[in-house]
Amino acid sequence: MVPLVAKGDRGPGPKGQGEQWPLKPTVGGSSPCLPAGRPPRRTTSSTTFWNHTMIINDRVYGSIKITQPLILELIQSPSLQRLKGIDSAGYPDPFFTSSSRTRFEHSVGVFYLLRKYNASLEEQIAGLIHDVSHTALSHITDYVFDEGSTAHQNYQDDIFQKYVRKSELSTLISRHGYNLEKIIDANNFPLLETELPDLCADRIDYSLREGMIFKKITLVETRVFLKHLKSNDNHWFFDNTRIAQHFADIYRECNKDFWTGLKTAIMFVSVGEYIKHALKENYISKSDLYTTDQLLLDKVAGHHNADKKLRLLFDRMNNRIPYFNDPTNYETSIEIKSRIIDPLCMQNGDLKRLSEINPDWGQVIATELKPQKYFIRFEK
Repeated sequence: MVPLVAKGDRGPGPKGQGEQWPLKPTVGGSSPCLPAGRPPRRTTSSTTFWNHTMIINDRVYGSIKITQPLILELIQSPSLQRLKGIDSAGYPDPFFTSSSRTRFEHSVGVFYLLRKYNASLEEQIAGLIHDVSHTALSHITDYVFDEGSTAHQNYQDDIFQKYVRKSELSTLISRHGYNLEKIIDANNFPLLETELPDLCADRIDYSLREGMIFKKITLVETRVFLKHLKSNDNHWFFDNTRIAQHFADIYRECNKDFWTGLKTAIMFVSVGEYIKHALKENYISKSDLYTTDQLLLDKVAGHHNADKKLRLLFDRMNNRIPYFNDPTNYETSIEIKSRIIDPLCMQNGDLKRLSEINPDWGQVIATELKPQKYFIRFEK
């Protein structure tokens, strides 16, 4: 039987996980989530589906085999498929080379991580759908709707429950006999989501994924982290203090260089102002934000010729105009959410926070967990 294939680029994956590595090459063209004529998003994941079995080829975990009926239905639902057209970082390509990664691959990664570490099926479901309320351009929308701030980046969390209740996901989940209200309450699933500086599946997946993308870690290092990562009594921990420190250091580097870096601040400000202007001029409506990155941007682009300010904002967001971070002379300021972790680790049979073992790490957390503020001015 010839499998049906959802297109994408194949990526690296470890041997010994799921199906034999590597999988045979798949065939196809561009993703059905993207407009006609748009090149496929640069990812390292692909999906093969046949005989009620789905195999997702993931850049971090390798071959992920899925047979659970509800999980299969959720992955193929419009709400999950839309995430294939949403970049986790927003609009990174003008600022970070070859950095594209989608909300879809992250969502599947979180699901798999929870499954791998024996979380309940309910928590796996919650992990799979935890990002479905993200708008196009991801956290850039926080800048648009939160008066120029991304210090908390909680817009999608605030609307998550309402979004799921109104989507096809509510029917799917309820039809399979699960309690929807329990599934959409993150407080029920501490392995999936907890407050900083704790570890959770969400943070573990995106740090491994983006650490590989930004070449902070190799695939071999990822395997080592996963080997020493454990879960028990709704807590994540490392069984090796040195590995825990290394993971925390990598997380800190990603935070400093990418998640709260100046380039990210420029991306948030420039793209955010572009979208705010488009909304103000009624080039787009709020409902357009719940499509995909490219569909949204294509709709705005149709107004470039008639709107000089829009073209200027477009040049800014594509990194064509010099910018400065200067608290003495600036057009706008922005706060960006900072992320630092203090993982639990096993030492002599006891679970301790890394900061208890390494007091210097406690100072890092106290200093660097605060939002990062920038004072932005463009040359024009």
